Amino acid sequence: MIVVNDVHKHFGGIKAVNGASLTIETGSITALVGPNGAGKTTLFNVIAGLYAPTSGTILLDGEDITGLQPHELFSKGLLRTFQIAHEFSTLSVRENLMMVPPNQPGESLLDTWLRPSKVKAGEAEVRRKADEVIEFLEIGHVADELAGNLSGGQKKLLELGRTMMVDAKIVFLDEVGAGVNRTLLNKIGDAIIRLNQERGYTFCMIEHDMEFISRLCNPVIVMAEGSVLAQGTAEEIKNNDEVIEAYLGTGLKNK
Repeated sequence: MIVVNDVHKHFGGIKAVNGASLTIETGSITALVGPNGAGKTTLFNVIAGLYAPTSGTILLDGEDITGLQPHELFSKGLLRTFQIAHEFSTLSVRENLMMVPPNQPGESLLDTWLRPSKVKAGEAEVRRKADEVIEFLEIGHVADELAGNLSGGQKKLLELGRTMMVDAKIVFLDEVGAGVNRTLLNKIGDAIIRLNQERGYTFCMIEHDMEFISRLCNPVIVMAEGSVLAQGTAEEIKNNDEVIEAYLGTGLKNK
């Protein structure tokens, strides 16, 4: 689904991404791992359109999407979440979900004035979709809670739910497990697996929790110093001497 070919991203003299090439297969849950400073998040940002690459190309289903803006990629089904959740804190969980779909009838002033029934029907359909997502993620108990009052793990579930409000092809998850307790992390993992298996979502995630990665991801791609160092199953990666050296003996193998 995604082909990254010799992508570079430089910030002045800093080569944050330095000739990275990788492929994300349709229907996979792919992990992108590596030590801090390896270039993972920068590569995510380049793929998702937040940064234009210095050089190199990115393909989505064979289409060159290099340098497209996030809203253009959104319309093509490429979505990205962030390590720090970007919720609308003063809106409820349901309202956060209902904000996602584009081109709603209520966004048109003419429809609001001249076609109120169309606006009402459109809002009812979006609400129905939001309630379906809430049920899928089992977060009905916080559906009417202000998003700003949610725990870190609940906010990550909300971010995942927002990707379900549109027809996502591929979702890039940035450290979905960061700051999340194990119970909620397992719940998030269950939702990702179900979305992958039941709805055909393709995922690529930056993550440091190897137990979580081992449960969900195949393949695992390792970055170091801005480029791809290794690729394989979680077990192969944990036993790869080059990967262990890249982590400077910080115990990846035993995580």
